[in-house]
Amino acid sequence: MDTKGRLIAGSHNRNEFILINADEVGRVTSVKELSGQVCQICGDEIEITTDGEMFVACNECAFPICRTCYEYERREGNQACPQCKTRYKRIKGSPRVVGDEEEDEFDDLVNEFDLRNNGRRDMHHSFHELSSRRNFAPGASYISGFATPSEVDAAGLTPEIPLLTYGQEDDDTHALIIPPFMGQSKGVHPMHCFDTASSISLPPRPMDPKKDLAVYGYGTVAWKDRMEEWRKARADKLEIIKHQGNVGDDGGGDLDDVDLPKMDEGRQPLSRKIRIPSSKISPYRMVILLRVAILGLFFHYRILHPVNDAFGLWLTSVICELWFAISWILDQFPKWFPIERETYLDRLSLRYEKDGKACELAPIDVFVSTVDPLKEPPLITANTVLSILAVDYPVDKVACYVSDDGAAMLTFEALSETSEFARKWVPFCKKFNIEPRAPEWYFAQKVDYLKDKVHPAFVRERRAMKRDYEEFKIRINGLVSMAQKVPEDGWTMQDGTPWPGNNVRDHPGMIQVFLGNNGIQDVEGNELPRLVYVSREKRPGFDHHKKAGAMNALIRASAVITNAPFMLNVDCDHYINNSKALRESMCFMMDPICGKKICYVQFPQRFDGIDRHDRYSNRNVVFFDINMKGLDGIQGPIYVGTGCVFRRQALYGFDAPTKKKSPGKTCNCLPKWCLCCFSSRNKKKGHGNSKKIMKKMKKMMEGSSQVHALENIEKGIEGIECEKLSLMPHIKSENSSMAPQIKYEKKFGQSPVFVASTFLEEGGVLPRASSASLLKEAIHVISCGYEDKTEWGKEVGWIYGSVTEDILTGFKMHCHGWRSVYCIPKRPAFKGSAPINLSDRLHQVLRWALGSVEILLSRHCPIWYGYGCGLKPLERLSYINSVVYPLTSLPLVAYCTLPAVCLLTGKFIVPEISNYASIIFMLMFLSIAVTSILEIHWGGVGIDDFWRNEQFWVIGGVSSHLFALFQGLLKVLAGVNTNFTVTSKGGDDGEFSELYVFKWTTLLIPPLTLLFLNIVGVVVGISDAISNGYESWGPLFGKLFFAIWVILHLYPFLKGMMGKQKNVPSIIVVWSILLASILTLLWVRVNPFVSKDGIVLEVCGLDCD
Repeated sequence: MDTKGRLIAGSHNRNEFILINADEVGRVTSVKELSGQVCQICGDEIEITTDGEMFVACNECAFPICRTCYEYERREGNQACPQCKTRYKRIKGSPRVVGDEEEDEFDDLVNEFDLRNNGRRDMHHSFHELSSRRNFAPGASYISGFATPSEVDAAGLTPEIPLLTYGQEDDDTHALIIPPFMGQSKGVHPMHCFDTASSISLPPRPMDPKKDLAVYGYGTVAWKDRMEEWRKARADKLEIIKHQGNVGDDGGGDLDDVDLPKMDEGRQPLSRKIRIPSSKISPYRMVILLRVAILGLFFHYRILHPVNDAFGLWLTSVICELWFAISWILDQFPKWFPIERETYLDRLSLRYEKDGKACELAPIDVFVSTVDPLKEPPLITANTVLSILAVDYPVDKVACYVSDDGAAMLTFEALSETSEFARKWVPFCKKFNIEPRAPEWYFAQKVDYLKDKVHPAFVRERRAMKRDYEEFKIRINGLVSMAQKVPEDGWTMQDGTPWPGNNVRDHPGMIQVFLGNNGIQDVEGNELPRLVYVSREKRPGFDHHKKAGAMNALIRASAVITNAPFMLNVDCDHYINNSKALRESMCFMMDPICGKKICYVQFPQRFDGIDRHDRYSNRNVVFFDINMKGLDGIQGPIYVGTGCVFRRQALYGFDAPTKKKSPGKTCNCLPKWCLCCFSSRNKKKGHGNSKKIMKKMKKMMEGSSQVHALENIEKGIEGIECEKLSLMPHIKSENSSMAPQIKYEKKFGQSPVFVASTFLEEGGVLPRASSASLLKEAIHVISCGYEDKTEWGKEVGWIYGSVTEDILTGFKMHCHGWRSVYCIPKRPAFKGSAPINLSDRLHQVLRWALGSVEILLSRHCPIWYGYGCGLKPLERLSYINSVVYPLTSLPLVAYCTLPAVCLLTGKFIVPEISNYASIIFMLMFLSIAVTSILEIHWGGVGIDDFWRNEQFWVIGGVSSHLFALFQGLLKVLAGVNTNFTVTSKGGDDGEFSELYVFKWTTLLIPPLTLLFLNIVGVVVGISDAISNGYESWGPLFGKLFFAIWVILHLYPFLKGMMGKQKNVPSIIVVWSILLASILTLLWVRVNPFVSKDGIVLEVCGLDCD
């Protein structure tokens, strides 16, 4: 789309549109997967008949076999299908053989008899038939070293020597091994003999049992030997292609066979599952079952042995432990079938990137979302965009869309600078094959950058590129500095035009095509991927649905402009760390066997700029390396918001394709009297079958109506260029055929171009649409009122109703029967910057937990939504766990408070422990430890990462999850809306400079209060034991262990507070000490365990005199 490098802005509702460019749009050719069948005997592709249908030899079982092998089997074999043993019928175009039935269906006088017995074809005629079958002209020459057809015709074969089979002379027709000069041969084919009878007559040879039995062929020893020879020859051809590459004039081998790569490795699966070894997973499952049994014994003892003198503490602890057990089950059993996956990028290239042919890889639209350029630095966004533009993928198949939901001129200007720098950066990356392709992290990595580099100009060009990037950074920093002070009249563009987005809450939609199809090339003259800036329209009074609404606007705008069948979404701070990440995802999406049912490929999140100890568990490796692998073995991982490649059709709310079931077999072997007792059941089944038939007929009618709707929409596209689009006359004339169109417009919106694009499963732009019409439609589909009275955000696109739209969107797709895939390349596909500041980290966890609470209290809650659809039970358990985990904050806060209460009061939640109870407690702790160790073993997670995850689970549970639970209840029940804060991206001047910085937030008060309470409780308990003597130390150990367990989990919090005391806000310390003191004094004053009748005085028994 050529926009002459100018901005497109407008509002559909206000009928405003600036700069409509009328140039034609280059058509994007749709990618179609090859679905040809392969002959199961010779390995050739089965040809297409003149009617356009696939050749079928057996009408009973449709065993795949090519026409050549079919004719050979009828002429020399047993004339039966190798699979079902049914005798082959004569197909039109094939000669008759002995035993054919009289066929009056058609007249085929040309092939009625075997003409080779009447008039033998000469060598030249046979060769021309072969050449036409093999699709090359008889006069063309081929690779040097082989005889050309003209040479063969001139020289011919020696007429005195007939063709040989198995080294013996033969006057009959046998299988002929095609020599290399006969073009694109793939294997052994049965063919007619050449004419030799006219030149020489041979006496009949004696029968050779081995040879003559072999002609009956399929399954015999001789046939297997011939097939082994053919496979060996085919393997030799593939080795020539692999190792010799372009063969010169004196090279050998049949290299003209362009389908050879596709026949061999290209036909192999593009990925495979790797099961966790049974030596690792079987003990893990056994320990889980044992732990469930031990839990039953544990609760049996706890419930039957209450603590009478501290009944409140005992009851609270039992309720908390019951909830922890339920939470553990929800988290544990979805990890029952963990798997890993491996991709084969070389096979992907062999299948879809053949030399001499157009690339057949599917196009991909990449979405980058940003809001506030002050919290999300433009330099970080620029690096993400540069890594996308330099990705290892065909440039005409990649389009990058940047969503600026803040309509900031700073983002627009930074993107303009990025597009200019990309002209130098992209060819540099591809020329020297560097990793990563984000310049900030490439130049900052502390590795030997000369490793594996042999190009003599690399050092010189790298230095020049580093200097260019530093100049680019200076320009970006200048833009950021300028944006700090906004002019009173707002920003103006270079031509004096006011910036349309000066009012962030009231501005038109904006689209700017920076790169791609507008004449801008890189410094070496090569084409660059498309780069598009999009800022959707915003007006007061409309609910814009935050990030989910911005992503849906990108879906529609990209569908109008490029309409790639797959989409990748990344956050502005998640750059592509592995340039082959898109190819990794295509190994699953474009797999011809199982790719059609995959809705998205999720990559794990990896982060830069985190301290070595990962104090606040920013890497979250337990979730990404253990939980997600477990989900991949069920129905697929959940969507985590970034680093995910989607199938566009799945986001449109369509159901996953279902596998057609084979028709049920019928049996009439039983007598009628045996079926009397089943008569009533058969009637019920018949009634059910009639309903199924009606449903199938309804689906077929809907499918046909979709075709009519698409035709009608395409007809209506021609009128888009008019000032007012009107389809009413068309609707009146064809009211019945327009009904499906109206249905889809209610679902997808009032854009005929976009509705038509939803029918194109393989992507591509509508052919008759002009550039002006597409630009106008792009502005239309990003208007603020486009989604009104449609299913956007309900069934289509990113789902609304939660600030964590990622969980809800993935859940809806799984409910439609789709499955997802988890891909972990050896080199991380994406890397981002995590908030190492504790306050920002807690706010991030707060937003995630708040979204889960919103889903829990909505109609899309997985506890009651989506039954009877394609969601598997264990997958449902994982989604239930992902929305109910904030509820754990209530029992967790209570359980962390119990140790301090027990130490301050001298009471405990467990009575005197017997030997039986000691064994149960020991087994309980042992099962927890063994389960964790085995998870670490098969998940490949370090023990320090596992422990950090446990620590932050407690820290986040008593702070962020608790606040999220109350905020969610207020939002849903009282309508009090809470705005989440955007997490800051990027670091400051020093490395890990903000690690110990605490910003004021109320989220810090609960964990500090619990920490001080337990520390005070430990001090009081130890002091009391010292004053009371030796006997009081025994009961104290259980209480101390309980309190130290809490303190150890909150230790990162304590260490962060003590790291730089000058940075700790005094208000936090004051409030925490105040609350701890008040609660302690209140407990001492109102002690529920003291007798209401007063203090009971007892005689100590000692004679003081």
